[in-house]
Amino acid sequence: MNYIAREGSKPHAVMIPFPIQSHLNSFLKLAKVLHHRGFHITYVNTEYNHRRLLNSRGPQALDGLSDFRFETIPDGLPPSQADATQHLPSLCESTAQNCLVPFTKLLEKLHESASRGLVPPVTCLISDMAMTFTVKAAQQTKVPVAIYSVINASSYLGLWHGCDLHDKGVLPLDERYLTSGRLDTELDGLSGMKNIRLRDLPSFFSTQDPDNEFMMNMTRHNLKNAQDAQAMIFNTFSELESDALNTLSSIFPPIYTIGPVHLLLSEIQLSQHLESIGTNLWKEQTICINWLESRKPKSVVYVNFGSITIMSPEQLHEFAWGLANSKKPFLWIIRPDLVNGGSVVLSPEFLNETKERGFIASWCEQEKVLNHPSIGGFLTHCGWNSMLESMCAGVPIACWPFYGDQQTNCRYACAEWGIGLEIDNNVKRDVVQRLVNELMDGEKGKEMINKVMQWQKIAMEAIAPGGSSNINVEKLINEFLIKKQN
Repeated sequence: MNYIAREGSKPHAVMIPFPIQSHLNSFLKLAKVLHHRGFHITYVNTEYNHRRLLNSRGPQALDGLSDFRFETIPDGLPPSQADATQHLPSLCESTAQNCLVPFTKLLEKLHESASRGLVPPVTCLISDMAMTFTVKAAQQTKVPVAIYSVINASSYLGLWHGCDLHDKGVLPLDERYLTSGRLDTELDGLSGMKNIRLRDLPSFFSTQDPDNEFMMNMTRHNLKNAQDAQAMIFNTFSELESDALNTLSSIFPPIYTIGPVHLLLSEIQLSQHLESIGTNLWKEQTICINWLESRKPKSVVYVNFGSITIMSPEQLHEFAWGLANSKKPFLWIIRPDLVNGGSVVLSPEFLNETKERGFIASWCEQEKVLNHPSIGGFLTHCGWNSMLESMCAGVPIACWPFYGDQQTNCRYACAEWGIGLEIDNNVKRDVVQRLVNELMDGEKGKEMINKVMQWQKIAMEAIAPGGSSNINVEKLINEFLIKKQN
């Protein structure tokens, strides 16, 4: 089968994100940008996440438009009515083993619809970096495929180097490294990455845990498949990561840096219906924006550890009292499944101590929060979406990386870009208190504000007409997404 567009028909992009919150967010933003540029969009969710989205946003929330449609495939895991992030290694394994056939059938269904004039023929696939079974589906159906990396170029390169170090026997590390100080050893000879320590590589390279071993092997598989794609897309801007991008360009297909994608989208006037389509898997509590209105400019610490971070009750307790003892106003997003093995319980003493200056919500519209004038700092897990959104809002960060690429992001934020302070994994309230106060009032905090404002300016220039990312969007569309295939 060859799904080639008829002359004059709309280009048709099929987009399939890995089914966790951060990937859904980034993919939907890119989908809206491409729809604005004249693309017919088919956005593919897993059945589990599609149900969660309808539960959180309403039964008609994903009805879409005639040229922006949602489809679903099963993720291969046992049916569940849970409303929580799925176990990541299990989800990776299941999608890799079980999604090729239903995804290929979906492409065949779209081809049949196109033959009857119901949709334009599929002209390209845009696949998540963690869903590279799509490369085989693309080869079977003769559709060109681009891999979209929702993590930054430096972290993606860290995955490549991590696999190489594993092949050389340097990784995985045994338990002795975790207590001997060897994790702080800087690694020489990592092309495109400077001043990187063992601890700064993606987290699943650091121990011999079976889940980590699986994730490392899965990473190697996805990197190999990505080399067989026709293009690579990164949600970053070239001025931020030139060294890593130069190295990646010698390994992978043509690379297009088009970020920050959320800034690109912010420049577009969307229809009310398309604007309303979202991907938050938890219900947003918009009342927190009203609470921010009552706060002084740059006075509030925003705290959000993302969608997959799991902490112990003891860590939650230490973060809580660190925030309380800082005496700073704070907005803290606490998911229902944030704490390992049970529900979130904050002590009455903490709630009483902070009732006049703290606000706790289960989820929020993060971009709106970060761009609110009252926000002065961000305590984050260092997910790439959060990092970019904070940078573009001109908000410095305190970093507590949890998993995957977040360790690498933390290192770059603190050591290369000058916009972050790191909190040790062994959370203690006095350290949290000290770093929050430094972030909001200290000399280092002031330096970080100056630096993050510089990066904000460069990011805005990148997506403006004539900017690097703006030019790359044009190249991506004309050189790959609508290029006529042989």
